[in-house]
Amino acid sequence: MKKYAIFDLDDTLLDFTRGETEGVTAIFNQYGVTDVAAAMTTYLTINHDIWHRIEQGAARGPLLDTRFARTFATLGMQVDGVALEAEYKGMLNHNYYTLPGATAFLTGLAQAGVTLIAGTNGTKSVQESRLAGSGITRFFDDVFISEDVGYDKPDSRFFAPIFTAYPTLTSANALMIGDSLRSDIQGATNAGLANVWFNPHHTPNSAALQPTYEVDSYAALTKLVLA
Repeated sequence: MKKYAIFDLDDTLLDFTRGETEGVTAIFNQYGVTDVAAAMTTYLTINHDIWHRIEQGAARGPLLDTRFARTFATLGMQVDGVALEAEYKGMLNHNYYTLPGATAFLTGLAQAGVTLIAGTNGTKSVQESRLAGSGITRFFDDVFISEDVGYDKPDSRFFAPIFTAYPTLTSANALMIGDSLRSDIQGATNAGLANVWFNPHHTPNSAALQPTYEVDSYAALTKLVLA
C-alpha cells in the first residue's frame, strides 16, 4: 500500500469541465453571442495556450486577464477582459461539482490510512472555495496550490514544499495522480515521483511522455494505491 497519494483536483476529483462550460457559456449568453459552440472552441484554444505559458513560468494574473478579451476580439467585440475574468472567477468559486464516485473513492483511501495530499495548479481563492463547497476538504491532510507555492506544475519546484512537509515521502511510497500529462505527469517525472495518469475518457497519449501507470476508473486507482 502507498503511504502517500498526491492528487490533482480539476478533472481528477472535481468536475472542472462542467463548471467551466457553464460559466463561460453564461458570459457568452450575457453578451448575446449567437454561435456559443464556436465561441467556446475559440475560448478553449486561447485558454489552453495561456495555461501552457503559465506552466512554463509566465505570470498568471496578466495572462488570465486577457483570455476573455482575446476571445471576444475574434468575434469582433470589445469587452473589459479584466472585469469578465473577475466575474468568471466568481462563478468558479461556486463550482462545487465532483466527478461521480470521487467522494466514495476518497473515503475508502482515507479509511485505509493513506495520507491524502492535494497538489493543484490554480488560483488559491478559487481552489479553496471549491474544495470547501464540494465537501472534500476533510479528506486531505494538506493542500498545496500553485499560486500559493509560487510555481506551477510541471515545474519540479512546485513539489518542494510537499517534500519539506513530508520528509519520508519518496517515489517508492507515494504516487502523484492527475488527468494532465503536461502538468501532472510531467511535473511528477521532473520531481522524481511515480505517477498515475487518470484517463477515464481513454484519451490517446500523443506525448512522448509515458506515465508510470495509467487507469481509467477510481476502482482501478484504488487497487493501485492499496496494492
